[in-house]
Amino acid sequence: MHHAASNKRAHPGLLYRAISTFPSYIFCALLLTYSGPIVAQLPAGAIDTTAPPKTAPQDPLRTQANEALDKQDYPTALKLLTPLAEKSPTDAHLLYDLAFTQDALDQTTAAEATYRRAIAADPTYFDPHLALGLLLARGGRLTDAHAELLKATTLTTDNQALKARAFRALARIDQTANPATASDELLSAIKLTPETPDDILLSGELAEASGDNTAAELAYRRLLAVDPQNHDVTAALTHLLLHQQRPDQAESLLTAALAKDPDNPTLNAQLASLYEQQGKTAQAIPLAAKLHAAHPDDATLTRLLARLYSRNQQYDQAAPLYASLLNKSTQDPTLLDDSADVQIHLKNFAEAEALLKRAIAHPEAFPNQDDLAQAASHLAFAASANNDPTTTLQALDIRGRVQPQSPSSLFLAATAHDKLHHTKQATDLYKQFLTVANGQFPDEEWEARHRLVTLANTK
Repeated sequence: MHHAASNKRAHPGLLYRAISTFPSYIFCALLLTYSGPIVAQLPAGAIDTTAPPKTAPQDPLRTQANEALDKQDYPTALKLLTPLAEKSPTDAHLLYDLAFTQDALDQTTAAEATYRRAIAADPTYFDPHLALGLLLARGGRLTDAHAELLKATTLTTDNQALKARAFRALARIDQTANPATASDELLSAIKLTPETPDDILLSGELAEASGDNTAAELAYRRLLAVDPQNHDVTAALTHLLLHQQRPDQAESLLTAALAKDPDNPTLNAQLASLYEQQGKTAQAIPLAAKLHAAHPDDATLTRLLARLYSRNQQYDQAAPLYASLLNKSTQDPTLLDDSADVQIHLKNFAEAEALLKRAIAHPEAFPNQDDLAQAASHLAFAASANNDPTTTLQALDIRGRVQPQSPSSLFLAATAHDKLHHTKQATDLYKQFLTVANGQFPDEEWEARHRLVTLANTK
């Protein structure tokens, strides 16, 4: 079979498919080429002592399967290899061919099982360890993938490019949790095969993850110098510059890149986000709108545009965007809060209150306590406007566990108690509000003074 030790040729089509579905910046196509021994021609009559021992003729079905695999005719190969594997259940190379074929046909569960059978038949066989590791990584099972890839790096193979792929895959898996180990793995890969642009990008990301921003910037700029159209490194360098509070340099980098590729979605999104951070909402909206038009199902872009419309007080345009997002993510508390905020500005207080009650029902789902307090504040306001004083007080109680009282919260609490005819509580809270308001809220201060007179006359 063509995966036997004497022939190191793999199926390029499947190997390419196997790794191209894992993130593109992690792996390129894995191609193995035949590298059989070169035997010098001997004089006539000489005995060729280097000739391999004669073996039994290969099963015709295996020959046909080999031909089908070479043509990437995987359905035919599967029909031929399945009965062959049943007849030879411990043939590691045959099992690997079958697993490879199943993998190519997206029969992931079967392929995983067959790769494992090949490994069990010959634990020292490199190829199934690597292929299984890639399969597991594509499925997000990174711990299991790491174990297989690490094992592959300890095994013997005469194709160093494949072993380098295993090291690069390990580096990507270890990148976030263990950048120091990932750097060692990347170095091991570069010792086996020449450094690639992806290697330079990864080295910069690893330096950044380790806190060495100077080394990271040098790596990114080194790659940009030789590949100025590399949008991945442009995005990475932009991220670094923004992290270092260098927005002007980030903006210059992005605008220069977009001048050459004006429709690049990643760069446009970064520039829109940069403008948003700088308060340049009017400049950010056209970029975000263009991105949303091109990618209407991208939730991140939709949310960015909705947020920008809201900040620009274009609430009628933000509202349908938030509604579409909530159709797909019904319980996201911050999304519910953002949508409710828009409804409050549109004076749809009942709808806002309903959204915020859903959000507050799961306080543990908020990213942090400040976000919870903000949603509670919005609920208190919406409920007050909706003449629901009980809910107003419940919301203010949640807010009060996280943040100190503010003039607004005191006034909302006072009016809620007032509506519930809690005269003493309302009077005390109106007085507290007037003490801290200091002319900042003239309308509310006038109302508080008026209500204090009225409440005093009801005693």
